[in-house]
Amino acid sequence: MSTIPYKIYLEESEMPTKWYNVRGDMKKKPAPLLNPATLKPMTIDELSGVFCRELAEQELDDTSRFIEIPEEIRNFYRMYRPSPLVRAYCLEEKLQTPAHIYYKFEGNNTSGSHKLNSAIAQAYYAKKQGLKGVTTETGAGQWGTALSMACSYFDLDCQVYMVKVSYEQKPFRREVMRTYGAKVTPSPSMETEVGRKINAEFPGTTGSLGCAISEAVEAATTQEGYRYVLGSVLSQVLLHQSVIGLETKAALDKYGIKADMIIGCAGGGSNLGGLISPFAGEILRGENNYEIIAVEPASCPSLTRGRYAYDFCDTGKVCPLAKMYTLGSGFIPSANHAGGLRYHGMSSVVSELYDQGLIKARSVEQTSVFEAAEMFARVEGILPAPESSHAIRVAIDEALKCKETGEEKNIVFGLTGTGYFDMVAYQKYNDREMTDYIPTDEELQVALSKLPKVD
Repeated sequence: MSTIPYKIYLEESEMPTKWYNVRGDMKKKPAPLLNPATLKPMTIDELSGVFCRELAEQELDDTSRFIEIPEEIRNFYRMYRPSPLVRAYCLEEKLQTPAHIYYKFEGNNTSGSHKLNSAIAQAYYAKKQGLKGVTTETGAGQWGTALSMACSYFDLDCQVYMVKVSYEQKPFRREVMRTYGAKVTPSPSMETEVGRKINAEFPGTTGSLGCAISEAVEAATTQEGYRYVLGSVLSQVLLHQSVIGLETKAALDKYGIKADMIIGCAGGGSNLGGLISPFAGEILRGENNYEIIAVEPASCPSLTRGRYAYDFCDTGKVCPLAKMYTLGSGFIPSANHAGGLRYHGMSSVVSELYDQGLIKARSVEQTSVFEAAEMFARVEGILPAPESSHAIRVAIDEALKCKETGEEKNIVFGLTGTGYFDMVAYQKYNDREMTDYIPTDEELQVALSKLPKVD
């Protein structure tokens, strides 16, 4: 075996030319999206009223294993892909662990995260369809930043509803979006009917991704020539993000490395689903076995404490129903600093894999997350995003277990992006003003008791 370099780079010619659709290898498929009015599976025509036609087709395709990446998208990917798989030698030395730690770094583009992988795809299909623009939501701001960049590239109008707490905590992320031409509105706002309704029901709310989704969908469906695009949760997004896992697998194979454990942060499921898809596919086909761990915030624990049921994807209840692990569409998470993970539900693909026992889940508190982020930044030289730091936390924990047992496991985690726009969060941690909040069972039950009744 060759000596493992600090950074494993693939050649441009080794970049994936097809997205991998893990649903094609799942014998038991994720449950279909339901029309909230009829409780029947959504049709392509119904979905096309909200999403671009080709994206709606991708959303409903649960049989094709691979889908061709259009040349225009691959040309854009070449600006920042393939992204490096990094051996965390310095972190290993700090921990004095026999484990080998690798991270797939997705922050090497201007948006600072993995979100650009799907943003450029969705903007491409919108442009191809001849639309004027798109609307969307964003939590921490990575998705809104990525989409504003992609829309600028294709000369599309971009309207972003940004979760209010993040809008206030991350003004510079907001300004990057505006620099790329996007209109950014704090959510819930008073500009939409659903926003006014949410503000009336939850006075002074700091918002959530569920709220912002509702507003963005309303904005898209009330403007001619616009469609809604989403940065996580949907199966089409996990499809686009599969480039992460495909590149990770190729880089490991290049040096004969077999991953024992794959770890990703989990909010709506885009980063996690993209990273683990090729590995989960091998498990499903009986070719290999891996331990896969989804890491979520203890303040918004949809997998570890949620219910597997049909629920609305948004707080305003205007979106289709999805069967997923959920805390209830009415659940408003506490204003923690991992804005991209503050979502009440989880991707139907990730939820089904979890329900089948193919992946595990763990929840962690934010002070321990930032402790791990600080250690990582000091030894590896990258300031990680709060979302990514959930995966770092568990990777460190698992590496320390290897120190106790003497096991030489290969641990791979997703470093979804950088945290240079998250300095308010780091300031709170450094000033010892950060607190941990874990909802009680009673608090969770309030929202779970209002789940829609679906037979």
